[in-house]
Amino acid sequence: MVRRALCWLRSRFVSGAVCACVSACLLLHYCSVCQNKSWQKLKTMVHWSPFVVSFKKRYPWVQLAGHAGNFQAGEYGRLLKRYCECEQQCLQKLMKDTLRPYVPGYYGIVQRDDQDYNLMDDLLADFDSPSIMDCKMGSRTYLEEELMKARERPRLRKDMYEKMVAVDPGAPTEQERAQQGVLKPRYMQWRETLSSTATLGFRIEGIKKSDGTCSTNFKKTKLREQVMQALEDFVAGNTQILKLYLLRLEELRSVLEQSHFFRSHEVVGSSLLFVHDASGKARVWMIDFGKTVPLPEPRTLDHRTPWMEGNREDGYLWGLDNLIDILSSMLPQTS
Repeated sequence: MVRRALCWLRSRFVSGAVCACVSACLLLHYCSVCQNKSWQKLKTMVHWSPFVVSFKKRYPWVQLAGHAGNFQAGEYGRLLKRYCECEQQCLQKLMKDTLRPYVPGYYGIVQRDDQDYNLMDDLLADFDSPSIMDCKMGSRTYLEEELMKARERPRLRKDMYEKMVAVDPGAPTEQERAQQGVLKPRYMQWRETLSSTATLGFRIEGIKKSDGTCSTNFKKTKLREQVMQALEDFVAGNTQILKLYLLRLEELRSVLEQSHFFRSHEVVGSSLLFVHDASGKARVWMIDFGKTVPLPEPRTLDHRTPWMEGNREDGYLWGLDNLIDILSSMLPQTS
């Protein structure tokens, strides 16, 4: 009886430290219940971000994650994420690339309840009650292919018009106001101008602190000063954590500049996952490759050139340069 009970629990919860990463839609949903329900309208813009589930606090996996179905608890510090062919192909390539230490370990496809999942490392397994931040990287979060498809069948979207007005009543043109609708390409491009995606090449998606408080109210965080304030709040004045994050990001940038995978892929909608805890550990990983697509050979990207439709540049390194610069400026100045 005891053995059966243990097996039942193991099939539903993460073993060991019992920490798990769950989708950003869950993070955003959970936080919106606590703070701002309107944020749910944007929760599908991202695929995953972290959250913590712990036996210590008796927060069962199913309470926070079971309803969405994107994630399932794995065993031995691993996590099941709903299968995405694009992400699966990227993770397979990354396991052979110099970026391997900066992405979740990948262990293939597994099936549970007739659903395929990608099996990968649970990046929170070695942390205790961590603070977590998701930064969406790049100067745009839509693929050029998505823009072209939206233009092939132009259709006024009332739902997108309403989302636009809810965020900024002055954003629609006179014509859009008269039509009570906007075209999807127009909405997609307007949406990116709201945050630091357009001004700095990255944006903060969500922050969860070790005390359980979380915030996703960053969709209009656009100025460098606003971003810096959010980052200062995240590290809570801990200079050592800040230095560890900077070191990791500088190492990552160096590897990205040499990576064959990175040069040969358009990296859109991918995030950097920041995790630290009270023990002083701090790590950063690249996550979410559902919109990372290969370029036709022999084409490559430098990831810093400003995007113009057709050049497929994504601004990832431009954003990383700005992020490193902001974090560096937060260090105490020594004479």
